[in-house]
Amino acid sequence: MNDVSFPHLGALLSDEGQALLAALRDYDPAKELALATRLRREHPAELVSAALAQARLRQRAVAKFGAEDAYRMYFTPNGIEQATRTSVAEYRAMRFRDIGPADVTDLCCGIGGDAIALARAGFVVQAVDRDPVTAEAALVNVLTVVEGTPQMRVTCADVMDYDLTATDALFIDPARRGGRGRIFDPEAYSPPLSWAIDAVRRVGTGAIKIAPGIPHELVPDDFEAEWISDGGDVKEAVLWHEDPGPGASPVVPGARRATLLPSGATVTSRGLPNPAVRKLGRFLYEPDGAVIRAHLVAEVAEDLDGGLIDGTIAYITADELRPTPYATAYEITDELPFNLKRLKALLREREVGNLTVKKRGSAVEPEEVRRKVKPKGPNAATVFLTRAAGAPTMLIGGPVA
Repeated sequence: MNDVSFPHLGALLSDEGQALLAALRDYDPAKELALATRLRREHPAELVSAALAQARLRQRAVAKFGAEDAYRMYFTPNGIEQATRTSVAEYRAMRFRDIGPADVTDLCCGIGGDAIALARAGFVVQAVDRDPVTAEAALVNVLTVVEGTPQMRVTCADVMDYDLTATDALFIDPARRGGRGRIFDPEAYSPPLSWAIDAVRRVGTGAIKIAPGIPHELVPDDFEAEWISDGGDVKEAVLWHEDPGPGASPVVPGARRATLLPSGATVTSRGLPNPAVRKLGRFLYEPDGAVIRAHLVAEVAEDLDGGLIDGTIAYITADELRPTPYATAYEITDELPFNLKRLKALLREREVGNLTVKKRGSAVEPEEVRRKVKPKGPNAATVFLTRAAGAPTMLIGGPVA
């Protein structure tokens, strides 16, 4: 029995609403005005507006949830913005399964992205959100897309007032957006990060989703911090906690971890000092953003037998090519002082028309470089605008297959 019914989504869940949503699946938003005018001749205006809004949101949601789930789910504008993408939610549910609680209470559940993954992983899920429309969407989404009979309860309540005494583990996803956009102060999250940390400690086991830009000094010593990227883009950071037990735990207090999806490759801190700065070698490695955010460039550099090209730049250089999931390798053919005229002449000589421009530690924008050098020709190259040993430098090469 759930604490919410369907007063907000009821019309869309009716046969007429379902038929409208099916008809709008592939509609063109550019033609929405004419389409809405036609549909209102046959359906209630309020239902048409609601269906069109859902159709727009579902099209946006495909990138996070995939077409199969997105076109069956229900969204709010804020809910889709803050929802966890399926690949990350499934990975997090796997970590909860490794820890081993029987149930997970999902606080600030939003439209249910994490609740879906937890339910699919077999957990009993208690989901809580203070917004009634969002809570209703979460329940409908889990019941709609999770096969079988998911053990799911949704409560519409303020998470700070919710009774946590009967839960095995917590997952908390504080709201990090307000009326003026993103919130960068963790104590301005809703609920504040300090409250979330205390709640997880009281329960004993749990995870808190936070912004990937969180300062490392704000991570408590009894939590593990994990940065997650998906397809090369850093998506989020998570604080993990588990009370010490008799056996080995997958959660390591004080550790920093970077995990790369979809491969699942993960690297953890080994307490290494900053890598030494060394002369540019034949290969340049660009670490994944999660590695950089987790401050694990030293661990990757050690595995590559490499060093940094500059003490302030997260580019690793090495003489030998070694496979690694944690960085993209480039073979460097030229190292030049920063000079766009010289770069233009070199690219013209080599007939480079397909130019990729990357920057780290340079104020020059890639678009400005392309505009000034005017690449033309059948060949491809990558240019790095960066610093080497403190000096503005251009490195030219290409990715290693």
